[in-house]
Amino acid sequence: MPVPCADDAMRHAVQPLVRRVYEAPGDADGCRVLVDRLRPRGLTKQAAAVDLWLRDIAPSHGLRKALHTKGLAFDAFCAAYLTESRSEPVAMAALERLRATAAEGPLTLLYAARGEAGNHVELLAALLTD
Repeated sequence: MPVPCADDAMRHAVQPLVRRVYEAPGDADGCRVLVDRLRPRGLTKQAAAVDLWLRDIAPSHGLRKALHTKGLAFDAFCAAYLTESRSEPVAMAALERLRATAAEGPLTLLYAARGEAGNHVELLAALLTD
C-alpha cells in the first residue's frame, strides 16, 4: 500500500509482510522484525517469535503520542517521522539493517498497535517496496 509521504529515494524492491506481533507466526514470515520502540505488553519473547528487534527505527515517544492521542494527521506524521529518522544516525543505521535483512529473504514487520493503517509500520513497508 503506497503511503503519500514515502520518499522515492528511500524505497527498495522488497515486499515485506506486515503482522501484529500478537498474531501467531506464519510459515511464510521469514525473518520476523519488531519495529516498535517498546516491548509488547503481555507477550513473552518466545511467544512473540521475534528474530530481530529494531527499536531505533520506531518514531519517538512524542511523535507517536501526537499521532495516536493528539490527532496529528497521518501525512504530517509521515513527514515528521521521515525528518526525525534522517536526523538520527541510529535510526538510519536501523533502516539499513532492515534493508539488508530484507535482501536476505522473506521479511515480516511486526508491530503492537491495534491497527496497521495509520501507524509507522505502514510507512516502513512502503519504504521497502517499489
